[in-house]
Amino acid sequence: MTVPEIVAMVGRAGLAAVEWGGDVHVPDVAAARDTAARCADAGIEVAAFGSYYRAGAGEPFEGVLATALALGAPRIRVWAGRLGSAGEPDRAGVVADLARVAEMAAAEGVTVCLEYHANTLTDTLESTVDLLVEVPAVRPYWQPPIGVSAADALAAVVALRPVTAHVFTWTDTGRRLPLAAGEALWRPVLSAMGSGYALLEFVPDDDPAAFARDAATLLDWLDVGLRGS
Repeated sequence: MTVPEIVAMVGRAGLAAVEWGGDVHVPDVAAARDTAARCADAGIEVAAFGSYYRAGAGEPFEGVLATALALGAPRIRVWAGRLGSAGEPDRAGVVADLARVAEMAAAEGVTVCLEYHANTLTDTLESTVDLLVEVPAVRPYWQPPIGVSAADALAAVVALRPVTAHVFTWTDTGRRLPLAAGEALWRPVLSAMGSGYALLEFVPDDDPAAFARDAATLLDWLDVGLRGS
């Protein structure tokens, strides 16, 4: 979908904010400026710039930061390296690069946030907690690892909060389900996550109708209803 289509869809769903990805919709500064203007006109916040920057991989960060600034994003989501915590031979290099880009972003009033994801240094709660101690300027995201129990999910969010969450429901094999199927996990997590955003990510079949349904579920759990209603 195009940026105007997404802005309209988000507005119809009653949601308040979007994290825009740098892979498709906001690949450069020009796209960022256009997207920022469209969000402002629709009264939709920019929650973050979802970059695919890999710390420690030798990639330039200046363009990522410039795009985030043009978008008006208060946060930049990055990835903590290319390998999981058990297999990363240069954790110190990833940590140093995270500290470097966090300092660059902070000078512009932007916070660097870590994707909570397999095959990075945030693949376990323990490694993520250690990383936040090593680089206190960065902040965590959280999303449910495949197969995580509701109890373990809640424990992770309590340990990391405040967090921004990528919200979705999958089976233990990675098949997408309606968000409502994850109520036992998500209601406690949403209550515990603190002041971050709850951002819908995956919906079944990438279907706009499924998005609208899951948005209604999320708003019901948050007890906020449609904006402006």
